[in-house]
Amino acid sequence: MGYRNLQECVADLERRRMLLRIDVPVDPNLEAGAIQRRVYRAGGPALLIANATGCRFPLLGNLFGTLERTRFIFRDTLDDISRLVDLKINPFAALKNPLDAVKAPFAALNLFPRVTSAAPVLECRTILSHLPQIVSWPRDGGAFITLPQVYTESPSQPGFSKSNMGMYRIQLSGNQYQPDKQVGLHYQIHRGIAAHHAEAIADGDLLRVNIFVGGAPAMTLAAVMPLPEGMPELSFAGLLAGHRIPMTRLSGHLPVSAEADFCISGVVHTGKTLPEGPFGDHLGYYSLTHEFPFIEVESVYHRRDAIFPFTTVGRPPQEDTSFGAFIHELTGPLVPTVLNGVKEVHAVDATGVHPLLLAIASERYVPYAVQREPQEILTVANAILGQGQLSLAKYLLIAAQEDAPELDSHNIPAFLNHILERVDWRCNLHFQTATTMDTLDYSGSGLNQGSKVVIAAAGPVLRTLATEVPAGLNLPDGFGPAAVCLPGVLSVQGPLSGQGRGESDPRIDEFCSFYYDRVSFDGFPLIVICSDSSFTSATLNNFLWVTFTRSNPSTDIYGIAVETQGHHWGCRGPLVIDARIKPFHAPVLEDDPEIERRIDALGAKGGPLHGII
Repeated sequence: MGYRNLQECVADLERRRMLLRIDVPVDPNLEAGAIQRRVYRAGGPALLIANATGCRFPLLGNLFGTLERTRFIFRDTLDDISRLVDLKINPFAALKNPLDAVKAPFAALNLFPRVTSAAPVLECRTILSHLPQIVSWPRDGGAFITLPQVYTESPSQPGFSKSNMGMYRIQLSGNQYQPDKQVGLHYQIHRGIAAHHAEAIADGDLLRVNIFVGGAPAMTLAAVMPLPEGMPELSFAGLLAGHRIPMTRLSGHLPVSAEADFCISGVVHTGKTLPEGPFGDHLGYYSLTHEFPFIEVESVYHRRDAIFPFTTVGRPPQEDTSFGAFIHELTGPLVPTVLNGVKEVHAVDATGVHPLLLAIASERYVPYAVQREPQEILTVANAILGQGQLSLAKYLLIAAQEDAPELDSHNIPAFLNHILERVDWRCNLHFQTATTMDTLDYSGSGLNQGSKVVIAAAGPVLRTLATEVPAGLNLPDGFGPAAVCLPGVLSVQGPLSGQGRGESDPRIDEFCSFYYDRVSFDGFPLIVICSDSSFTSATLNNFLWVTFTRSNPSTDIYGIAVETQGHHWGCRGPLVIDARIKPFHAPVLEDDPEIERRIDALGAKGGPLHGII
């Protein structure tokens, strides 16, 4: 049976020397987050910060900092989940039809929360300013709860079956929030809470919200699960925890997670917003200040032995990378059962997940054809872009499994090599030029606004990819130097960008025109114009991060020898992606040098982090 609360988990990890207790004073303002990031990068243990300055609650960081530790935390239930999948009993379908769960293994009975009157979380009360005021990055707009479980129910159909529990951003202080009375609620597009909020707005009513912090580790993981709309996270938490999640009821309020460490209870008023942010986010940039809903806080509860879990996010990989890898292990085998024709889908962590999606699918429309071309995989691509949070993908690269049955989308260099050998830029680009975009992505035409492109490749190899900068490469004035990122991918340093949001840059058009009659890029079907070609080409992750977080397909994709047939845009020469830093992009996250020196001291001989960082 899994851990029932955070206290059981911490005690067990400490016994097994998988957790380090830090007794020296640690400042929640920047220092705690910096420690967590450094220990994560070192593959270190979970951290219990027992002496957080200005706060009486211990902090727990890096709990899910390695995939191995995450597997260990849920070791008691992984076999049960695997059996459900192996038996083709889709846990998601069981959530939609709970009565069918009786046909499943005994573990499926844990899908149903249980109501209890015993609730350690209600033992004590406090106020917002007495909670740990964790600030992760120097330009953050205030303190944030970074591992919240935000719980709501359908106003029209209250109850567990129509509940949602998501990890939405909660700003505890700063901006115009009234101290101890209001907290910011930032949820991105395509999140389950939005349906509940929309119902409340339509009825002119308020939306009740409970924010749980801590409790069973399964509750934290369930809050980040990309479950289909209408499937309650509480049920998946029970499946993962190995026991029914205990919930307690308060008269006139939402149910409360009985074993949580903290619960903030309040309401969202219809039509009211306040500025929220900035916040250093998981794409590696600050998400800026925007108007978002806020919660009028009524009560703050906590258990007597409360522990405050936290993480920090930033340019991947970070602790949430382990979340993503673990979720893929749990749900990856189910993808073909949800999307017909799909073999696998890979949301690339190095790009911040949503900017780049890789997929492999069947190409069976005309199996008798002498030469394969993208047909069925285009249908599959549309299905992928219509599926839950996969719909937020900005670049979707999809290949036909028949061309290379051994192809693995998690082997990114091999996958890109496969695509670039086969892609025909004249007909294999498919744009959505004005659509929604991930809220945290600032490369688009506005907040939540941008474009998408599907790059589909099927058929024989068309070219041999080059691996060296062409000898005597001639570059236009203001461009260069050039460097090879991957076979077939050349990065070229470009001039400073001065373009506005939603605009293209005529200098990139001039770059492409310069090569109209030249053959300087043989073997390089993809050229990335960037702000620093040395940085971009230094590592695979640098190339992925720069290229796919700093470009908007409809305005930043160009081509050499462009042609348009009907309304279909393509090019006979290389595709050119403008991935320079633009004036309207959000600032890059950077560590505070003074804070880093303090962390270095903790890692010196005699320090609590000696031998770890």
